[in-house]
Amino acid sequence: MIQLIGNGTLITRNANKPLIKDGCVAVEKNKIVDYGITKDMKASYPGASFYDSKGGIIMPGLINAHGHIYSALARGMSLENPGVSKNFTQILENLWWRVDRALSTKEIEASAYVTYLDGIRNGVTTVFDHHASAGSVAGSLFTIAGVARDIGIRTSLCYEVSDRDGKQISDAGIKENADFIGWAEDEQSDMIKAMFGLHASFTLSDETLEKCVETAADCGFHVHVAEGIDDLNDSLEKYGMRVAERLDKFGILKPNTLAVHCIHVNKNEIQLIKDSGSIVIHNPESNMGNAVGCADILKMMEEGILVGLGTDGYTTDMFESLKAANLIQKHVKGDPSVAWSEPPNMLFQNNSEICARFFNNRIGVIEKDALADIIVLEYFSPTPITQDNIDSHMHFGLCGKSVISTMVDGKFIMKDRVMQDIDEQKIYADSRQTAEEFWNRA
Repeated sequence: MIQLIGNGTLITRNANKPLIKDGCVAVEKNKIVDYGITKDMKASYPGASFYDSKGGIIMPGLINAHGHIYSALARGMSLENPGVSKNFTQILENLWWRVDRALSTKEIEASAYVTYLDGIRNGVTTVFDHHASAGSVAGSLFTIAGVARDIGIRTSLCYEVSDRDGKQISDAGIKENADFIGWAEDEQSDMIKAMFGLHASFTLSDETLEKCVETAADCGFHVHVAEGIDDLNDSLEKYGMRVAERLDKFGILKPNTLAVHCIHVNKNEIQLIKDSGSIVIHNPESNMGNAVGCADILKMMEEGILVGLGTDGYTTDMFESLKAANLIQKHVKGDPSVAWSEPPNMLFQNNSEICARFFNNRIGVIEKDALADIIVLEYFSPTPITQDNIDSHMHFGLCGKSVISTMVDGKFIMKDRVMQDIDEQKIYADSRQTAEEFWNRA
């Protein structure tokens, strides 16, 4: 049966018809089969169901190109004797590594449910996640995948291999990646994909990197690159080369690799990233919160590097990341004229192109034969929305809380702000109880 989503301003994010004033999208099963003016679409598909957007915005679902589901239960947590974290490495040691060591399957599952649901509420339909749970490695990715399948969200998962907890844990991380990659390949699903996760250069020995590269084979890597200055200093002191140079030496930089952050990289490293075809993921809010610096994404995009946008677990609202990406570049460069078009391009065109490297069908665009990941937003615009000023409304008008309906793969997961076939209240109540128990143990 055909579903129509119409009576709204349709922002397609395709070059042929970027905006249709009274637009409508036709969905059959899990794909977009047509789009156009509402009255024309109703005439073309007389037997279709109709979702009335009531003059709101209709647009492609949002893609989060880098997140950390495992961090969800840390919100509001106060750890005993953590010490005052004055730099990024201390933040990792005092908080995040302590959290991931304490996680059990129960907490991993709860974190996945609330993170995915929060994303759905903010219009996120695809999540690239980077997982860590040193105390519960085996089966952790399968637990998250089970939650994603239950909710119906699209996701790419990996486990971050690290030597920080010893060889036994790093080997377990390698095995978890390998097992999950094999399972995802057998599934051949466009809902769940796998990558090979690496934490960062400064927690990975040459021996472990060699094992990872051998095990991963043709699979792409999802790795933090030169996020903090200590990552760079460690690589220079131990290996006599910079972070991207070291990763390139092992063949980790390649077209299906997500090189996340890339803050402390120089001109030569940018050239290596470009030549390898690797993807860079920018996470502006997290970078500001951790005081690690600002990636020169404008230079990277100018060089032709595919730069996407993520949240790094800081939020699930991609509109927040969009706004922060715009503001941080203006602030750092001392130039209010920069970074106007680049952040929207990262969120929409580039994140969609990133998905094209990992998923079989088009995602993140309204066009025929693309997967039906569609969101509807309530937006009372004080000014006209035109083809030429769409990005202005993205920067200054829309936010995650504007989303009222979220469709993934042709199915409404949330309709008119109500989750469909999901007991959201119970999930959040269970999560609060699980978090309290977790806090007492962490």
